[in-house]
Amino acid sequence: MKYGFWLPIFGGWLRNVEDEKMPPTYAYAKEVIQKAEEWGYDTTLIAELYLNDIKGPEHDSLEAWTTAAALAAVTEKIEIMTAVRPGFHNPAVTAKMAANIDHISNGRFTLNVVSAWWEEEARQYGGIFTEHDARYDRTEEFIEVLKGLWEKETFTYQGRFYDLMNARLSPKPVQKPNPILYAGGESPRGKETIAEHCDAYVMHGGTADEIKTKIDGMKQLRAARGKEPFQSFGMAAYIICRDTEEEVQQELKRITDVKESSAYAGYKDFTTKSQLEQKLELYDYSVSNRGLRPNLIGTPEQIADKILEYEEAGLDLLLLQFSPQLEEMERFSLQVMPLVEKKRKESTFSSLT
Repeated sequence: MKYGFWLPIFGGWLRNVEDEKMPPTYAYAKEVIQKAEEWGYDTTLIAELYLNDIKGPEHDSLEAWTTAAALAAVTEKIEIMTAVRPGFHNPAVTAKMAANIDHISNGRFTLNVVSAWWEEEARQYGGIFTEHDARYDRTEEFIEVLKGLWEKETFTYQGRFYDLMNARLSPKPVQKPNPILYAGGESPRGKETIAEHCDAYVMHGGTADEIKTKIDGMKQLRAARGKEPFQSFGMAAYIICRDTEEEVQQELKRITDVKESSAYAGYKDFTTKSQLEQKLELYDYSVSNRGLRPNLIGTPEQIADKILEYEEAGLDLLLLQFSPQLEEMERFSLQVMPLVEKKRKESTFSSLT
């Protein structure tokens, strides 16, 4: 299992808690990612939204790509996975920017391709927002342009959405043939695009059985296209780690006490403009990205056992959320990560004897 975390660019992950003591500033983001490298985290995911979906559209949030470039220059080994939404970007310029950040990071920059869901944000920022399946038509062309520019000396493309003639991109990315393209999607159309064009599959939080079903299905879709296996399967999850069950339940009650506020401004678009496999309730939406659904809450022992269940299901990357970020990330690295390794070794040894 690799351990990733969502970079705190919105001021937190809890829609019902006003101040999580994790300001949406570059200084805080820099401190978090540098500490994460020390504590053994492998990846950070930087979401791309121009409005704050967690605390409400009127609140501060950081822009993903400029933040990624800045953090690439002050880190040494952590993977920086940054979301990109085709409806807001020129693919040729995006390919150039990604190659540049890949050089700044010495081959640590990857992309999370997101087809977008928030219509109001697109209206405010001039993004292109179409019906669900049409968004994936655009996404496919977008990825074809990225890869064409990264891989070919000159690249010509004539599609429904994009038109390039003898385009050149130099320097090429450090990673060959291209920076890893992660993507998540639950609709049949989305899964088709990911199976055909992307390198790794990431999911909102789900139970171990739900995740295994998704992974098995995506493996089959991938194989049916004659493609190499996906490089990774990842999942979002929110962590509540405490010494006792009573403390865990107290914290869970605190963060899921639903309060009506602008933090829920995107709820309707998220549930109606996306094609979700599980029905989403306000309780689930209390925490970003269905983070409570994996139930990675409990004592260090309980959480470690659950992580090993997800490994058995085929998961190899956790994209974790914590609040407050620094304190809880450190707790997880000290109390849970070593325990997972210990339990895995014990399990392997017992199976051999």
